[in-house]
Amino acid sequence: MQNPDLPLPPMSPAARSVFVFALYLVPVGAGLLATPNTVLTLLGFPASSEIWPRVVGVLALALAYYYAQAARGNVTAFFRWSIHARSAVCVAFVALVLLRVAPAPLALMGLVDLFAAGWTARALRREMGAGAHAAKRA
Repeated sequence: MQNPDLPLPPMSPAARSVFVFALYLVPVGAGLLATPNTVLTLLGFPASSEIWPRVVGVLALALAYYYAQAARGNVTAFFRWSIHARSAVCVAFVALVLLRVAPAPLALMGLVDLFAAGWTARALRREMGAGAHAAKRA
């Protein structure tokens, strides 16, 4: 376990991409938790008095915590898993829009996930390539 008093090492590009995704999830989660109808109407959903938007907000904040901590710890296995999961979120959101059970802005949120997943994937490929290149020189 890392000593909390020691400074963290600098983030790798892949870790930075995951950390930025965590920063995106915080206002989404906080918005759904604190003012769900504002977020819902921005996304084209009707206002709701149900608890579920707030539950989704709590889950988004929990995911933000996982992403931030994985980035701080440079947990590359988590980065790889997140590429698959964030890509699947995009597919699911687009499918919901195409099936006409969700408004079009939801697909845009899915595209944010896909863009972020692509950023992480490219960063991991570069890091792996740089590591292999450095090993050849050694």
